[in-house]
Amino acid sequence: MIANLIHDLGGRLHTIFIDSFDVVVLIGLLGQLLFTARFLVQWIASERAGRSVVPISFWFFSLGGGFILLGYAIYRQDPVFIVGQALGSLIYLRNLMLIAKSKRETKTLTS
Repeated sequence: MIANLIHDLGGRLHTIFIDSFDVVVLIGLLGQLLFTARFLVQWIASERAGRSVVPISFWFFSLGGGFILLGYAIYRQDPVFIVGQALGSLIYLRNLMLIAKSKRETKTLTS
């Protein structure tokens, strides 16, 4: 019985991961890798600072991963995934805009 369950699971995993593996899946995995990397960057920066910090690279990884995953979601025609990545990408872009504005204002004040 357990052997049959393992065999069935193995067959399903093969169908999901091997039979449907193509360039689009590679692009989706790249987006997910970038999206995951943002947490690693944030964790390392926080450990070095000894407090919770969000480095600018976090937002760039978020934006890059978010846009790639948005494209993947559009290709897959998944409305839930599309809405989530589209809204998230807007937030990441806005945060980068706010950071750039703050740097310009700081530069103006110190000049």
